[in-house]
Amino acid sequence: MSTLAALTTTGVGGPAAGTVEVSTEDELIAAVRDADANHTPVLLIAGGSNLLIGDEGFDGTAIVVRSSGIDFNDEAGSCGGTFLTVQAGHVWDEVVAASLEHGSVGLEPLSGIPGSAGATPFQNVGAYGTDVSHTLASVRVWDRVENRIRTLFNGDLDFGYRTSLLKTTNYVPGIAYAPRFVVLSVDFQLLPGDLSAPIRYTQLADALGVTVGAKAPAAEVREAVLALRDSKGMVYRPGDPDTHSTGSFFTNPIVDAATAARLPESAPCYPDPRGVKLSAAWLIENAGFAKGYGLPGTPGANITGGRASLSTKHTLALTNRGDASAADITALALHVRDGVERAFGIRLHPEPLVVSSSADW
Repeated sequence: MSTLAALTTTGVGGPAAGTVEVSTEDELIAAVRDADANHTPVLLIAGGSNLLIGDEGFDGTAIVVRSSGIDFNDEAGSCGGTFLTVQAGHVWDEVVAASLEHGSVGLEPLSGIPGSAGATPFQNVGAYGTDVSHTLASVRVWDRVENRIRTLFNGDLDFGYRTSLLKTTNYVPGIAYAPRFVVLSVDFQLLPGDLSAPIRYTQLADALGVTVGAKAPAAEVREAVLALRDSKGMVYRPGDPDTHSTGSFFTNPIVDAATAARLPESAPCYPDPRGVKLSAAWLIENAGFAKGYGLPGTPGANITGGRASLSTKHTLALTNRGDASAADITALALHVRDGVERAFGIRLHPEPLVVSSSADW
């Protein structure tokens, strides 16, 4: 049995019963079809950046997706920019960089996000005021129920805050890591030019020296985003334990107006179609969990013996300081979640996909 820890950015997780590495669309489909025909559970892994695998591992086949390739089609997008087709296993930040080199804009606020292109629509990945759904045109998928390749367009995907049809529709009912649709490739529709879309995020606008709603050179937006993410430990660096995490571990909660009104005036609140969006990072810090909480010498050191802690750069990241287990990450996460609920009556929910039977979320 092979360990899965080395396939994730947090660096935790037990063994899989079997592991198959695929590098083409045909190999990916064949591996999934073979596992399904034999009633073998499947875990799809590419960048491993939004995944927490339990120490017990995975009793099935881990399919490691290494497909790669980026194709630009300017003729297909002549009336609306450029179409960019990316294979599912391609490193996401390479996609962003390639789009700018081609003279196409729209993805630059998503620079530096670890993981693969195929995972971005699954989670509707977003940062600095931009979600993947803003530029995604369609997704080519293998439908495990109908046993055929399908194309799902943006309007089919039921995008929401860190969710999509791909995330909520399962091949095995009730099992979140058994998606019905296996992403093969993703199409984006981008605009030509060297100026970004209007900057939607105050922190990014401040870093660029522009007002919210203004545009900026797309290359400068990318550099500013990379610098901001680096300052928060949100760009994966093998030698930096502050980056050995799933990124933001908790989603920003959406609450009703009455719940938001009970919070201190200093609590960030943002309008949302479903209510009021809060800052999970603010809730964590103001519930008593500072950056670095859990390190030796901090009040939370007893939870994991310092093996896991909040990042010293950002309270939303739960980090492996070198020899943490999945149980350590989970224990710290549950401790923080429960502390926030005691302080504010608001329960946080994990953003990464949790593949484990040892924690009750």
